[in-house]
Amino acid sequence: MSQPGPPGSGAAPAGLQARDGAAAASGAPYSNGPVHSAVMSSQVAVNQGYNSQLPGSYPHLIPAKTLNPASGQSHYGGSQGPGQTLHRPPVAANPVAPSLHSGPVPRTLVPASQSPAATPRPSGGFLPGASPLPPVNWQHSYPSMGSQMNQYPPAPSQPPVPGNTHLSTNHQYVSSGDPSLQNSYVKSGSALPLRNPPQPTTFQPGAPPGPPPTRVPPLEGGLPPVRALLPPKAPLRTAPQPSFNSVVNQEGITSNTNNGSMMARSSYDEIEGGGFLATPQLATKNPQMSRSVGYAYPSLPPGYQNTAPASSATGMPPSSFNYPSGPQAFPQTPLGANHLTASMSGLSLHPEGLRVVNLLQERKMLPSTPLQPPVPNLHEDIQKLNCNPELFRCTLTSIPQTQALLNKAKLPLGLLLHPFKDLVQLPVVTSSTIVRCRSCRTYINPFVSFLDQRRWKCNLCYRINDVPEEFMYNPLTRVYGEPHRRPEVQNATIEFMAPSEYMLRPPQPPVYLFVFDVSHNAVETGYLNSVCQSLLDNLDLLPGNTRTKIGFITFDSTIHFYSLQEGLSQPQMLIISDIDDVFIPMPENLLVNLNESKELVQGLLKTLPQMFTKSLETQSALGPALQAAFKLMSPTGGRMSVFQTQLPTLGVGALKPREEPNQRSSAKEIHLTPSTDFYKKLALDCSGQQVAVDLFLLSGQYSDLASLGCISRYSAGSVYYYPSYHHQHNPVQVQKLQKELQRYLTRKIGFEAVMRIRCTKGLSIHTFHGNFFVRSTDLLSLPNVNPDAGYAVQMSVEESLTDTQLVSFQSALLYTSSKGERRIRVHTLCLPVVATLNEVFLGADVQAISGLLANMAVDRSVTASLSDARDALVNAVIDSLAAYRSSVLSNQQPGLMVPFSLRLFPLFVLALLKQKSFQTGTNARLDERIFAMCQVKNQPLVHLMLTTHPNLYRVDNLSDEGALNINDRTIPQPPILQLSVENLSRDGAFLMDGGSVLMLWVGKNCAQHFLSQVLGVQNYASIPQIGTDLPELDTPESARMIAFISWLREQRPFFPVLYIIRDESPMKASFLQNMVEDRTESALSYYEFLLHIQQQVNK
Repeated sequence: MSQPGPPGSGAAPAGLQARDGAAAASGAPYSNGPVHSAVMSSQVAVNQGYNSQLPGSYPHLIPAKTLNPASGQSHYGGSQGPGQTLHRPPVAANPVAPSLHSGPVPRTLVPASQSPAATPRPSGGFLPGASPLPPVNWQHSYPSMGSQMNQYPPAPSQPPVPGNTHLSTNHQYVSSGDPSLQNSYVKSGSALPLRNPPQPTTFQPGAPPGPPPTRVPPLEGGLPPVRALLPPKAPLRTAPQPSFNSVVNQEGITSNTNNGSMMARSSYDEIEGGGFLATPQLATKNPQMSRSVGYAYPSLPPGYQNTAPASSATGMPPSSFNYPSGPQAFPQTPLGANHLTASMSGLSLHPEGLRVVNLLQERKMLPSTPLQPPVPNLHEDIQKLNCNPELFRCTLTSIPQTQALLNKAKLPLGLLLHPFKDLVQLPVVTSSTIVRCRSCRTYINPFVSFLDQRRWKCNLCYRINDVPEEFMYNPLTRVYGEPHRRPEVQNATIEFMAPSEYMLRPPQPPVYLFVFDVSHNAVETGYLNSVCQSLLDNLDLLPGNTRTKIGFITFDSTIHFYSLQEGLSQPQMLIISDIDDVFIPMPENLLVNLNESKELVQGLLKTLPQMFTKSLETQSALGPALQAAFKLMSPTGGRMSVFQTQLPTLGVGALKPREEPNQRSSAKEIHLTPSTDFYKKLALDCSGQQVAVDLFLLSGQYSDLASLGCISRYSAGSVYYYPSYHHQHNPVQVQKLQKELQRYLTRKIGFEAVMRIRCTKGLSIHTFHGNFFVRSTDLLSLPNVNPDAGYAVQMSVEESLTDTQLVSFQSALLYTSSKGERRIRVHTLCLPVVATLNEVFLGADVQAISGLLANMAVDRSVTASLSDARDALVNAVIDSLAAYRSSVLSNQQPGLMVPFSLRLFPLFVLALLKQKSFQTGTNARLDERIFAMCQVKNQPLVHLMLTTHPNLYRVDNLSDEGALNINDRTIPQPPILQLSVENLSRDGAFLMDGGSVLMLWVGKNCAQHFLSQVLGVQNYASIPQIGTDLPELDTPESARMIAFISWLREQRPFFPVLYIIRDESPMKASFLQNMVEDRTESALSYYEFLLHIQQQVNK
């Protein structure tokens, strides 16, 4: 295969651009606009080009499924093209999650009146030791396209091993990567093979455990490794020997050492590059080096480390740049790990962190300002380069040296990511060379060590790499010979404009397909008016360019396509009545260029709401409509937006009602698992063809979201839910839909994305949470990525970290922007390693821990039961506080003693138990509970914490004292109050921010001044029972209130509706239900919960 040169070869050195996330140039508020403010504008146009040697077509890849009746195994046939397989050596893994349980614990928390002392402790917790299911037979792979580029790896020849699944279904999908990936679980970021590798093992992230044993199984990710189905003495596969002057890079492709150009790839796994060792013979010769951030200039770490040359030892060619007197020494005070001490000296800046708190005496520990994440105990020069915790944070900011130490702490180790968040400033680098480690494929980052000007050491696998010639030039300072000052080494978050070798095909155009339910039930809700009007209003703001395509499908008992061919006077409707054998009538005219057919599209959107007003068709053929939409989008990929208003009743994917209203309040026997695997299978097909499905469910009746939600979950889509939507009877939902649609249609979007998370050698990632499909062990397939999606991963300490003082984590998101640019967004996080239990507890991030536990609890609810999940959450608190008491506290004092870092842990877990996902004793609809669980799995941490533990403010006395000033706006900052009715008073007004809802409760004796100046009413009786509009009055009090509420609403994926509640309003019950510190009929108060925890901890 010919080897393309770097795009723009012959151009001057890299151009660096600073991009403003506001994308003002395009006019779209969230669009991925062109890169602005080029520091070196002369190179931009050349270096952004893409190689024209790639194929120009989008092959139509619809897998031909054959079912083997004997085994029940479904194969999507095909063979691998020649020369595309990388044989990677299996590396032993031991993905054991931290034990979050010790001993039996109570199944249900009973109010104090029922004598907690008499309550037995049944088993339940997050801990390893459960027996997983044996491997099952579904396998998912993609057909070969011969010489086409868009090719997916074949299914392995060995017996299949289950891949990642998060739902307990009868079938599981094996991500069909390289055979060695199927039969070994390798930690992300690992590089060096073990000298005596044990029997390869396979881990099933997310696989449902078998029948619960007597002791409650751990949350997902706590399972022991499963033996791989391999011959007893299968030899390790090794990579081809590289030639002297080239290196086999992580994707298994020969690449030039200096310019990084690579050959075209056949799979996304090869493009992004795995965390696996491709050249073991090189790495094993790597000399033992000090694993710390190198000596550096005080203001710009890391600099050059004074270390002897190691090129002869690493098997690499000597550097082409010779110094007359060898590398220069830099005698500055060492930074980073060399500066760390065992006493965590950095914490002396925060004496609060060393406090031990007795929660029974100091319950009111909630800060009056938003809780900030803990700052890692790193040297200030390293910390100032660290990743923003809004994008990337770890549950423990001090990483335990060993798994034994982690197990002893009984705290979960994991990462929470918000990788595609809208950013005000994002450094964007355009270069033909993207510098990466040649072993583990880590992107160069602020935490690597420079041995001299020509060599750098990877901070994940410790491989020594050459610095490419182009990287020697700094486009910002226009100075040669300062690679450590390059923007890639000065920013923990950075975006690269990817050259052509990062593409399987030319960047896809933005494709948007809208699928509308038009049955009688749908027409009754009137949702089409709102949706079509929103589309008309935002048509010009859809992210995209001149290649943007759009299409529409409607369905009831039949499927209706709309030909929008240029030249037609009006759209042409094509009806397919045979829903058992769906076909595409006129493929070339159904997805059309938006610019060329804009008038036809606008005409269709204006007439669509009236076309079905007389329809009496009550059936819904959602499954066949989704199949048709999938066939239409398969050649290109894109985004499918599906609007559904009832339970599907016809054709494939038809569902039956399963909800039993009398069991809504019970924690047992509720249907949290899908009733069919149709939607999951279709989602995986969509994922393979780069199609993501977003589901908008607008239903007043049970619609089995547990089943329907799979279509979005496994295709990296999102779920939106509007219970009891009606255009006349429920105007609040209409407003919510319109606002959220505006955000949805105009926010930036990434297409055909993949994401990989790497970590320092010795750590391993074993379970993923979020909406995606795990394609090959650790590569997340994201057909669409949006700025409102969050992800979480669980980790374990696989090998001792005693010889390193810092560890790093790196996420790399490779995507196509709506402008057709291939980009890579990289975030890197650096944390210290500690050796004592006290230091582990001091660095605990209670919000991140609570968020990760919530994700684990959702999986436990689905694979086991809701009551098991509730027990495991309680046990997580009991076990960690018991570990702290027994192993850290020197004198056993009475009370509930907790480290300052975990002072809010019991409160947040109690809030989780009362959150809609996990609460019992309420009459919440099953679909509402499922939607809340979808939110837990898909929301960034900041939004998840707000829906779990709302913020309460007193707002009848807002002032400008301590206010924020943003863009000439003054935003009041009232203090946050504890969530208890004892903080309410009848002479005030209180605003509760619950993330997706705002509730303003006005007390009976509220001051007349507030009523008239803010609410615009003369007296309390004039306030409506449930108001939703705050009038804009020409008073300073009204301006402050509206500014505060507007500020709270900004940049949220879901539009929080405002309810104004009187004392006797029916909504008051919802308001009080969020007072998590107070007792309810079915749940303990915070004080009772603390007593219960103390009783169990002191046993």
